[in-house]
Amino acid sequence: MGQQKKVRKAVFPVAGLGTRFLPATKAVPKEMLTVVDKPIIQYVIDEALEAGIEHFVFVTGRNKHIIEDYFDIHFELEQTLRERSKQAEMTLLANQLPKAGTVSFTRQQEPLGLGHAVWCAREIVGDEPFALLLPDMIMKNEGKGCMKGMIDLYAQSGGNIIAVEECAPEQAHKYGIVGAGEPVGEGFRITGMVEKPAKGTAPSNFFINGRYILQPEIFKILETQERGAGNEIQLTDGMLKLLKEQDFAGYHFRGTTYDCGAKDGFILANVAFALERADIRPTVEDGFKALLKGL
Repeated sequence: MGQQKKVRKAVFPVAGLGTRFLPATKAVPKEMLTVVDKPIIQYVIDEALEAGIEHFVFVTGRNKHIIEDYFDIHFELEQTLRERSKQAEMTLLANQLPKAGTVSFTRQQEPLGLGHAVWCAREIVGDEPFALLLPDMIMKNEGKGCMKGMIDLYAQSGGNIIAVEECAPEQAHKYGIVGAGEPVGEGFRITGMVEKPAKGTAPSNFFINGRYILQPEIFKILETQERGAGNEIQLTDGMLKLLKEQDFAGYHFRGTTYDCGAKDGFILANVAFALERADIRPTVEDGFKALLKGL
């Protein structure tokens, strides 16, 4: 258990078209839409950094060059800030920038699903375990971040880790659900997985929230994985095959996940994170109260 390889790399599948946010995403990737004053992708990167991730692998698509530019130096902007003595803004940009050589980009030429996007990162990840963070899911928590908790569980259990949250049992048919077995470290053994089970048939009320730690053997499975739901290569189908060969543990994340790929989740995330900001909370809170009062 103590000899498993360290999780150093994280994969971020950012090739999606963001059709639920048209027309905005015709020009701006959904990952670059802002929650308060930071792009969605920055929240996800911050979570990975807190967990100790050292290398960030983006699986991109057409018209996603803005993401690559975001993680680069903007000479003209920095020069202007320097001339105007905007030290706070310069520090903010410097803290957001990953170290040189720690970010890689690869293309998913066709929209063939999450499983295919993960497979596209195989040459960069290599023969080592890796984290997978869906870039439109951002987490709000009181203590340690979701991925940090998963890394801690991985140190105890090894194998593969999937982050889960609890939903009302009658809502389980809307999610990917895992079966919960005996306790493992700070988590539990996963006995099975099912995508959107029929009402009343879910093995538990633990739903997958978009964070994973996977062993590299998943790449070989995804290479020959047949297309599933939506005529796409589904990651869940690949993980079910890997489950027959390797252990999976569930990390019970106790916090709130906002699906910023959907309009309602995106708006709720902006409200939640705005109310955490001491500099804008008074004005924002009063404005929200006035709006709600008028309903």
